[in-house]
Formats: sequence, C-alpha cells, structure tokens
Amino acid sequence: MRTRDFDFDLPTELIAQFPSEQRTGSQMLYLDGSNDNFEDSLFTDLPNYLRSGDVMVFNDTRVIKARLFGKKSSGGKVEIMVARVLDDQHVQAVIRASHAPRLGSQLLLANTIPTFIIAREHDIYTLHFEHEKTAIELLEQYGSLPLPPYISRQVTPVDETRYQTVYARNIGAVAAPTAGLHFDETMLAKLRDMGVVIAYVTLHVGAGTFQPVRVDNITDHAMHSETFHIPAETIHVIQHAKTTGGRIMAVGTTSLRALEASAAMNDGVLKPGYGDTNIFIAPGYRLRVVERLLTNFHLPQSTLLMLVSAFGGVENIRRAYQHAVARRYRFFSYGDAMLIEKKS
Repeated sequence: MRTRDFDFDLPTELIAQFPSEQRTGSQMLYLDGSNDNFEDSLFTDLPNYLRSGDVMVFNDTRVIKARLFGKKSSGGKVEIMVARVLDDQHVQAVIRASHAPRLGSQLLLANTIPTFIIAREHDIYTLHFEHEKTAIELLEQYGSLPLPPYISRQVTPVDETRYQTVYARNIGAVAAPTAGLHFDETMLAKLRDMGVVIAYVTLHVGAGTFQPVRVDNITDHAMHSETFHIPAETIHVIQHAKTTGGRIMAVGTTSLRALEASAAMNDGVLKPGYGDTNIFIAPGYRLRVVERLLTNFHLPQSTLLMLVSAFGGVENIRRAYQHAVARRYRFFSYGDAMLIEKKS
C-alpha cells in the first residue's frame, strides 16, 4: 500500500490542544471490525463493552522531561528533544539549531551539562552527557515536558499531571501512551470490581512515534527502535484468559506493539523479559495476541493510522475516521477514544 492511502482531511480545530476537564470525559467511537459496524459512545460507557475474565493490558511507562535548551561552543542557541535514553550517560536526540552542529562538537545544556555529539544517523544524534548525574536525573532536574508538536502552545502545570497516566511508574518515555490518559482511579477500580483483569507491560515510547512516513511504498518505511518489558505475570493472565474465554484488550498502540513484538520474536509465543523492537504493524500483518484495541485518533499518513487499519480493516477505519471528523471528535494525544474489535 501507499502512504497516500492513509491520508484524510482533518480540520485543525479538531486537534485537541487541551485535555478534557475530567480524564474520563471523552467521547468514544466503537468499531466492530468483525461486522464492519461502528457506533458513537462515551468513554464512561467502556465497562459496558467488557465482562469478567477479560484482560486489559496497560503500558506503565512514565514520560521524562525530554526537552532541553542550551548553546553551542560558538554561542548559537540549540534545543534538543531526547528521543531515547541509551544508558546513564548517552541519549539519542533531535537537535534544533540555526546550523546543524558538527560531530565531535560540544554543547552546554541548561548552563550545566557539558554534552558531546558523538554520532549522527539521519536526524537523530547520539549525545554524551559528561556529568556525575545520570541522564534520567539530569532530564528530570533541568528538562521540560515534551508535548507533541501538534499541540501549539506552551506547557502548563496541568500538563505535568494530565500528560501522564495515573499508573505511570517506569520512567523512560518521551511521549505518553495516550489511550491510557482517559483512565482515572475510579474507572480502574470499577473495572477490577467487574472481574476485569488489569495487567501491565512497559514500552518506552520514542520520538519516532511523531516521525512522518517519508516513503511512497509503506513497506520501505523503517521504524525507530523502542525498549519494552513484559512481566511473567502479564503473560500468565493472558494465557489463562485465552483458555477460559477472556478477551485481550491492549490499551493503546504501544501495549499492542509490545505484546505483538514479543510474539513475533518467539514464533508466536509470548515470553517474559526485556527487548528492543522496531516492529511495523500495517495492513497485511498477522496479529497474534490482541483481539481488542483502545486507542485515540491518529495523524494522517502516520504509522499509528496504519497500525489501526491493520487491526480494524482499512476500509472500516477510513469510514470511521470520516464519521469522527463529521461528528467533531477530538483528535490526537488529548483527544477522544476509539474502541476497535479486530477484523476477522
């Protein structure tokens, strides 16, 4: 398929610039890919689509303060957006500057962090932080929250809370797993009381999630790699559900990617542990683990739109998105939700 096959007209006023007043206060579009039908609903109606024994898999990553400002040795200003933390002293990042810095040159970030540029691949630089504190510690102390590029405003104190899920605990992402932003503690408690099993994976979302697809044929697109972890307990509850009639729902594309990446790496079998994945799920991909997906509405021509098209069916998603635009659903990170049953 071609990248242009995933284009659609989106009025800019439908791009949510702020979160809803309440976490659970969004609309939700339900798409049943097995019979090609969709219906308008509310996120607070989500329990009506679940039953005891179902498993919901959440991504418990926590967003780091990935944006730093500084200057080059020449005095020119720079802004860096960390795409991935490699280890205690090294990160990968996108650099904004009037002139691209050279390999081997030095930056001073936050007037505190001596930083050396040691590698570059396309738009991604590898940086070495020469400091006694770890990269995560430095970002938490001196960085700012990295709102997505389509949110055209400054970060506010509200974002410090609302651009994190209520269950975020494993720090390392540079973008939020946004489907999880709809949940509050009351909703999670209600689901548990119903007998829905809550499980977790970790996938540290990288800046590659915002990178445009620059190729015409989508099979030529290369995904950035992201780190994930699947606990043994999560695999246990998924396997139990599959033998007892429970359904597996991924909360967000990142949870789905972690589960499907593990299965793809192990001949269809989920295994616990850590890994790196650049899995690209697009129409034609055979999904092995997840039967239901809760997600937000995604950018035109994006890898995430290709993923949901693989899950719910290309034509189903095209029709559903046309409906969402016509009904004034809110799009992207702070937008409304969509619950998709996998197309059989």
